[in-house]
Amino acid sequence: MYPIMMEENSYVGYPETESDTDAAEYPAWFDGKKINEVLFCADFLREHPMVCVHDSIFTADGWVSDESRLKSLIYQAIRLYVTAGVAKKAASLLEVMKIERWFAALPVYQDRIRLANGTLFLDGTFTPERDVCLNRLPVRYVPDAPTPKRWLEFLDDLLEPEDVLTLQEYIGYCLIPSTKGQKMLMLTGRGGEGKSRIGLVMRSLLGDSMKTGSIAKVETNPFARADLEHQLLMVDDDMKLEALPQTNHIKEIITAECPLDLERKGRQSYQGRLYVRFLGFGNGTLQSLYDHSVGFFRRQIILTVKERKPNRQDDPFIAEKMCAETEGILLWALEGLRRLIANNYQFTLSRKARENMEDAVSDGNNAVEFLKSEGYIRFRPGSETSSRNLYAAYRQWCEDNAATCLPPKNFCSYLKQNAAAYGLEYTNKIRIGGGKCARGFTGIEILQSPAL
Repeated sequence: MYPIMMEENSYVGYPETESDTDAAEYPAWFDGKKINEVLFCADFLREHPMVCVHDSIFTADGWVSDESRLKSLIYQAIRLYVTAGVAKKAASLLEVMKIERWFAALPVYQDRIRLANGTLFLDGTFTPERDVCLNRLPVRYVPDAPTPKRWLEFLDDLLEPEDVLTLQEYIGYCLIPSTKGQKMLMLTGRGGEGKSRIGLVMRSLLGDSMKTGSIAKVETNPFARADLEHQLLMVDDDMKLEALPQTNHIKEIITAECPLDLERKGRQSYQGRLYVRFLGFGNGTLQSLYDHSVGFFRRQIILTVKERKPNRQDDPFIAEKMCAETEGILLWALEGLRRLIANNYQFTLSRKARENMEDAVSDGNNAVEFLKSEGYIRFRPGSETSSRNLYAAYRQWCEDNAATCLPPKNFCSYLKQNAAAYGLEYTNKIRIGGGKCARGFTGIEILQSPAL
């Protein structure tokens, strides 16, 4: 039937000379002159099951990111029966198989993890059967794998104990195709702490189901989102600190529950399912140039790493040593995943992580800090002030604190969206004298009258 792969570029099973070919019995799909494409594809697919969705091929090893291997297998099967244009014929036969095995979509299962040696269900059941799937991880399931000591020691030096729990849950979260957690994770520090080593360990866990890239590019490049299709995780190991010009694509991907519009070069856009998660490392947090809503920041989990000990001796082989513990790290990550699911996809967050999020909100929208200030405003039932006067007080606060003012529209929009949290009510009936009314808020009083 098909050649047996012994080692790279070495095959057995086919006659090697023309005389041997003449003596050999032709396969059913070859009549001595040409290949019957339908019979060949049926024969090939029996040995190499696959399906095609949106021109992407999936096998028992998951998504095929490079079709060259399949073309090579087809070439080896036909090379003694096609003497000209063999490469084109191999590519043509693969296209026929895409048509033969076309599917509108593959089911997305969140109750199981496809692994190198079988399928692990989250209820603890394991089966060695391998079926066509979206993702198959390169790590083996070994229920009695030893504790990953070097990995745990590394994390103990890098993070506070409560933050290790958060990372454990997030890595476990990345094992299944789900966006129910609706979060991205960022680890920040001054540099040199070794946080990017986590990305190398994730590669050993996820294999081709992980990409490295730029979160900023995902937001600004129209083709970058399609590159995240069929991926479980994208790692940005050097996040840019420049404020993002927009954030709608990132927010949409983090919380995606429906197909999104994806675009590839030279192709009509189409609806595709994304379940990729984001993991970023950098010296600061993501900021937005125009999006000052709390919604952008509450999608982030920000962990601060410990400062590097001045006398620490770095091990240049620490990543390789940790990757050698991948089977134990998988069990550790599964523990975090099960805890996350039991907690209804609510991540364990330390007090410091919550403070980091609040600081990020304040840094990205200083209206939050203004509303906490003293001497400028006071929240009091029955009081009222116009949007114009309130913005003037905010502008005065910015001048006193050497801060950059938000545009009036953004400032008022934030107050309207979060009025209930501050005990305010937006109205267009604020009395400003002379029988006139204007837009503004009730429940807040200006303590000093700045110059308008």
